[in-house]
Amino acid sequence: MFADIIKNINFPLFLAPMEAVTGKTYRKICKQYGADVVISEFISSDALIREVAVSRQKMSFEEEERPFGIQLFGHNESALCEAAEVAAEANPDFIDINWGCPVKKIVKKGAGSAILKTPELMVKYTKAVVDCVKIPITVKTRLGWEENDKPIVNLTERLQDIGIQAITIHGRTRSQLYSGVADWTLIGEIKKNPRITIPIIGNGDINSAEKAINYKKKYGVDAIMIGRAAIGNPWIFQEIKNRISGQSFTPPSYEERVEVCLNHLRLLAEEIGEKRAVIEMRPNYSGYFKGVPHFKNKKIELMYALTVKSCEDILNN
Repeated sequence: MFADIIKNINFPLFLAPMEAVTGKTYRKICKQYGADVVISEFISSDALIREVAVSRQKMSFEEEERPFGIQLFGHNESALCEAAEVAAEANPDFIDINWGCPVKKIVKKGAGSAILKTPELMVKYTKAVVDCVKIPITVKTRLGWEENDKPIVNLTERLQDIGIQAITIHGRTRSQLYSGVADWTLIGEIKKNPRITIPIIGNGDINSAEKAINYKKKYGVDAIMIGRAAIGNPWIFQEIKNRISGQSFTPPSYEERVEVCLNHLRLLAEEIGEKRAVIEMRPNYSGYFKGVPHFKNKKIELMYALTVKSCEDILNN
């Protein structure tokens, strides 16, 4: 049962699955700093069953990453089921279905949050996946497609009834993308629903230890998932854990930021190759060096750097 995965964790913290961010290297770093549960980058079910090498690589993980989930997305029932069977062979702790991604190229294919326009299909496809594999199936989704269409309360009941073992809810509609403020009101309502027995994981706008602690208390969720605020900022997990246990938290020095950042880059280069690693690291620098005075010029240089050595030289000088 998925609930068994988190039942003995005090204040479970999830690292959200993010494309080109939550590969094996960064998941392991976040684990070291306090993330309890990590999930793969999202993986196309179509690509996985076609045995696309990159998709297979995304499923790779190490035992130290457990509890670990593989996230799949797709728009075709048979492909999702076949992909789930392939993913199950990798022996993750659970498989998560992405019914929440708002990105246009995903939505226009009928995947991600597009399914929120047709809840019947969402339930149908999810049930098919639940029935075809034996490991826990979870879902990540949003409140609904748009402001006047938020079926998440009823959907959660229906998804629980067909066998999912947990649900992560991002407190925005698809039409909001990542704008505005995440609304956790319905997430709290779902958690208070006496019919709901599966873990409810809250997601959206958790960008500080204070907010994580306040939101978990206010809305009663079983766990907190952190996405964008964790990009280049593995310390957010450590800060939350320290605050919960009553310990002080000292923000990382510039030297520690450089050390962790460059370790991330070097390991990523070993994992996916230097050229790709240097490019994928670029969105991380804002997080790693947020608040560092006079960092703008170095960041610009890093955006044009093409080798690990160049990045090392920039950050160490």
